[in-house]
Amino acid sequence: MAMIKLGIRELVEFVLRSGDLNPQTDASTNTALAGANIHRRLQKQRLKDHPDYQKEVGLKTTVTMNDQSYSIHGRADGIFEVGDQAHIEEIKTSDLVFEDVPDSTLTLYWGQVKVYGYLLMKDQQRDHVTLQLTYYQTNEDKVTTQEQEWSFEESQKFFQSLIDEYESWLILRADMRTQRDQTIAALKFPYPAYRTGQHELAVATYKSIMLKKQMLVEAPTGTGKTISTLFPTIKAMGEGLIQRTFYLTAKQSTRRVAEDALSLMATQGLSLKSITLTAKETITFPEEVDIAPADNPFMLGYYDRLKPALMDILTHEQQITRDVIESYAHKHTLDPFEFSLDVSLFCDVIVCDYNYLFDPLVYLQRFFSEPDEDNFFLIDEVHNLLSRAREMYSTSVDEQEIKDLKPLFKGDKGFHRHVNALIKTFKALSSLLDDEHSDDLTIQPPLTSFVEELQHFNDFISDWLPKQEDSEELQKVLDAYFACLDYVRLSDNYGEEYRTRLFQTNRGLCVRLVCLDPSTFLNQSMHLGRGAVLFSATVTPLSYYQQVLGVDEDGITYQLPSPFEPRHQAILVANYIQTTYRQRDANLTRILTSIHTLVAGKIGNYLIFFPSYGYLTTVVGAYQQAYPDERVIKQEPAMQSQDRDAFLAKFKPDATQSLVGFAVLGGIFSEGIDLPADRLIGVGIVSVGLPGLNVETDLIRDYFDGTNGHGFEYAYQLPGLNNVLQAAGRLIRSSHDQGIVLLMDQRFSQPRYSNLFPPHWRFWRGVNNVQALSACIDAFWKQAKLPQTKES
Repeated sequence: MAMIKLGIRELVEFVLRSGDLNPQTDASTNTALAGANIHRRLQKQRLKDHPDYQKEVGLKTTVTMNDQSYSIHGRADGIFEVGDQAHIEEIKTSDLVFEDVPDSTLTLYWGQVKVYGYLLMKDQQRDHVTLQLTYYQTNEDKVTTQEQEWSFEESQKFFQSLIDEYESWLILRADMRTQRDQTIAALKFPYPAYRTGQHELAVATYKSIMLKKQMLVEAPTGTGKTISTLFPTIKAMGEGLIQRTFYLTAKQSTRRVAEDALSLMATQGLSLKSITLTAKETITFPEEVDIAPADNPFMLGYYDRLKPALMDILTHEQQITRDVIESYAHKHTLDPFEFSLDVSLFCDVIVCDYNYLFDPLVYLQRFFSEPDEDNFFLIDEVHNLLSRAREMYSTSVDEQEIKDLKPLFKGDKGFHRHVNALIKTFKALSSLLDDEHSDDLTIQPPLTSFVEELQHFNDFISDWLPKQEDSEELQKVLDAYFACLDYVRLSDNYGEEYRTRLFQTNRGLCVRLVCLDPSTFLNQSMHLGRGAVLFSATVTPLSYYQQVLGVDEDGITYQLPSPFEPRHQAILVANYIQTTYRQRDANLTRILTSIHTLVAGKIGNYLIFFPSYGYLTTVVGAYQQAYPDERVIKQEPAMQSQDRDAFLAKFKPDATQSLVGFAVLGGIFSEGIDLPADRLIGVGIVSVGLPGLNVETDLIRDYFDGTNGHGFEYAYQLPGLNNVLQAAGRLIRSSHDQGIVLLMDQRFSQPRYSNLFPPHWRFWRGVNNVQALSACIDAFWKQAKLPQTKES
């Protein structure tokens, strides 16, 4: 029977934690980013003081119960000798003054280092060690050190007490593992046959797990990429190659697809624990929103009710969705977000957003504090990951956000001294803009003095906050404090891939930390597991995405064929249309006529995409004037989910009158929607989709010009092309679908674009006038003979 692994920190916290949930001391991500840097700094200092100092020392032991072996493992921050006595150091970081750290938290700190002491003495046959707790108060750069002498006999009793307390949970884990592996062994692929490319993707996924590789795959629509990656990953889990899979997505709709795939396998007999994590702000109960933690019934006594709730949910549920979490959290009066994180420790598949792995400020430290080859990552829709990662590693602070604090807490001199100091710093930075006669300035070196001033402000506020009553005034302070805190934390990453922007807005000066290239950080995150499979229907060209997403140079990359007949769609390029900014007015009539020609070819539903809302509005107005009898709808700014659903509901099958929908490239209707069969029979795309000119995109262009000479391609052309491919991908959703993609920009015929067309576009054709377009459309619909019914 395969060994079951259990982390020392998880063991100690599970057994010893009790009482209330305290977000300030329990939120492990609060100081995770700063904590990692502080660990390295303190370890470097220890090495100077003790040349024999060993950092990050792995320690483990094996416990056997009921013929099942359990590996109890962890990593001590440091071990060094003083005379003939070994010292084991555990480093902890927090904003709290050491004297304010609750006894319950100190019990957990000491519990960890006590287990390390036992394992070291057991391995090295020592009678005694010195346990050292090093506490670093981040806002004061203050170090507090405490030591305890610890005998082998004491440590053995302590460790055994933990194991005795945890025994029923170890047995539960073993029983769940046995049942899981038995059902995985019997599990068959949940469809009668593999689609084109599906078996290839499943085999490649399994091999990437075996070889501990990262793999980037373009899997066109219809490949069934979710089941083709989840199925082999679960098979590898049953064989003991991995023990936990993270299915990471950008959107809720994609998470539902993963849930559906897991449900399908469950109907085939699969028994494993899966959970879908929901964002804290979304899943928090409404009655919690305006209550302080000290008064929140879902936090008070949280850890005293946690274990019965865990036993309840784990013995009754397999697929743990948001609804399931909320039901059990209500039943046991637990905060649903924290409860979901505690449940996830017992789960085999975790479906969640990108940020739980990649975001340096909110990643799940309970899973990713150190590399673990039991983890494997499936990363879906990765064409979205680059822009998301840039935002994760970028942040800003507004001058007005600080100025808004001036009227608050008028009698508090210390508060106003620190607010005024920060305002003065903003004024000094504004003078840099004045000196350059500019309202937008980019600086490459970090603003060290600005970061230091933010840190002074943060230090004061973190000490000041606990003394304040909850109020609207305090919430404004908190908003400013968190903005400053994020800026300081992300500044620790500052390197060649960063720039600092100073620019004026209607809120005064804004200081923005801009990450141009997050590839190094993404790579570091992916190396926290055994490997990763990154996939999307549109990652063309693969070499570009491999570089910008930080996929290992020796990673696997390949492109799967489309499972659909390429001649079921016509790809037409209007060579007579120019959509550059200067040519738009002159080409308006040609665009209107081309759209009308597309729609006149066959009654049905059409989507026409534009690079910006402004351009869309101009064309829609002109189109409705030119063709007042046609049914037209358009995307509106800031549409809510109900508005989005109402828009899509108008695309009905068996249309008796054509409908023309106008939408924005890269927007809510250009990806993640499914209009199969004749709910959509034509897509028009105006322009090559270049992002609008702006300062930060130009910074990206200049950065890549300097690193690889492909600045325009990396900043503008390839992101724009991805938007085009995603929008075109709304058309063919099944083997029965047919339709026309009309690309309205002569640049598509140029090799720099046409050479990047996916293989299933290989029959694309350029047309030189509207008459030729009309002839091609007529010819396509005459030869289209397959019934347009939704695929079962």
